[in-house]
Amino acid sequence: MAVPISQMWTVATYVLKQKVKGRKQYPLVLMLEPLFRCNLACAGCGKIQYPSHVLKAQLTPEECFRAVEECGAPTVAHDFSVCLEGGYEKAVEGIREALNRGFRVTTNTTLFDGADPKSVRSFFDEMMELGVEGMMLSPGYSYEKAPDQSHFLGRARTRRLFRSILSNRKADWRFNMSPLFLEFLMGKRDYACTPWGMPTFNIFGWQKPCYLLQDGYADTFAELLATTEWERYGTESGNPKCANCMVHSGYEASAVNDTFGSLRGLWQTARATLFSSYTDPSALDLLEEPVRPVHAFNPLVQINDHAAEETHV
Repeated sequence: MAVPISQMWTVATYVLKQKVKGRKQYPLVLMLEPLFRCNLACAGCGKIQYPSHVLKAQLTPEECFRAVEECGAPTVAHDFSVCLEGGYEKAVEGIREALNRGFRVTTNTTLFDGADPKSVRSFFDEMMELGVEGMMLSPGYSYEKAPDQSHFLGRARTRRLFRSILSNRKADWRFNMSPLFLEFLMGKRDYACTPWGMPTFNIFGWQKPCYLLQDGYADTFAELLATTEWERYGTESGNPKCANCMVHSGYEASAVNDTFGSLRGLWQTARATLFSSYTDPSALDLLEEPVRPVHAFNPLVQINDHAAEETHV
């Protein structure tokens, strides 16, 4: 089973309690960022673009624990392309060592324009062979501060990419994600954004409105919910910053809410969990098409025959 039973039970009972209480806005995952420092300089990440005095700052353990208690979310979240030669091999070594020491390991993959779907599927095979518990994935979002603005996916290209990857799925692939969110990425269903579903807490406070945008900060989680103009965000709002977003931090909470919002949602989730092959002959044809990113140069690491190589298109 992709999602551990204990995790399923924790999330399910939490969401149902929120439904019983009549809460419309509740967090599902706390995106906790104790610091912005990083030993990598990923082209698609804007987190390390702050000045040095900000990068040196960090939350204390007490501040982190207080944020967890204040938020009340049941889950806290703390290499495909990392702009570091040999980074993939080092990550695999780390996974093997963690598994050997008895840790539970889940991978988290962000895909950008120019990603080879066959390479991604090979990556899934390798992770399952290594013995990871489950995999998470999401399309990249265009951070304004990211040094590379050329490889973020639009919505149409996101659906096409994920349809080619997730159709004709292998039975042993395990995803630690909502199956309805994966269907959303494939273009099989549509959701409105739930920006408060995965709130972010970092050295500046509670970030408005979500993990991806920075339109101010609140001192408390209650203030975040009360003072953020939520109607200004999400694709349905017309906000150009949200136009191409299909990221898990805004939409997986929508999928989970759909699951527990009705018997129909529960049935659809059960069906997507039990019958997850998504046979699609035309999606197989997409796998054979050459990778054609919008921009001519593609510096993304691709995984081919269990080896990492740099491809140029």
